[in-house]
Amino acid sequence: MNFLEKVTGSDITKEMKSFESRAKKLPADYQAAWEEIKNNLWSHSDFTGRNLIPILDGVLGLLEETAVDGQSVQGVLGDDIKGFCSALAGEEGARSFRDKWRRQLNNTIAKKLRK
Repeated sequence: MNFLEKVTGSDITKEMKSFESRAKKLPADYQAAWEEIKNNLWSHSDFTGRNLIPILDGVLGLLEETAVDGQSVQGVLGDDIKGFCSALAGEEGARSFRDKWRRQLNNTIAKKLRK
């Protein structure tokens, strides 16, 4: 990735277009689950969203494999897609702005208490 791609975010746009073309090949219930997963994962994004690209790639790969196997979406992801996304983002270490601010606040308070 060159500097211009990093600044403009065109690398992310290319990846997302690639993901969308792959997702269009999935059955309708998988496509609906994919949309819900994307919507829930973006709350765990950093400023650019680059931290979610590997996570989204892995989830889409999981959906593709299970669709080929003929499994149901509920059988793979369960009924709580929001919980699935939270667990996945937490496991992968995706940190949002809220996490960054919380860490900064805790560090500031700890410094004040040490004095």
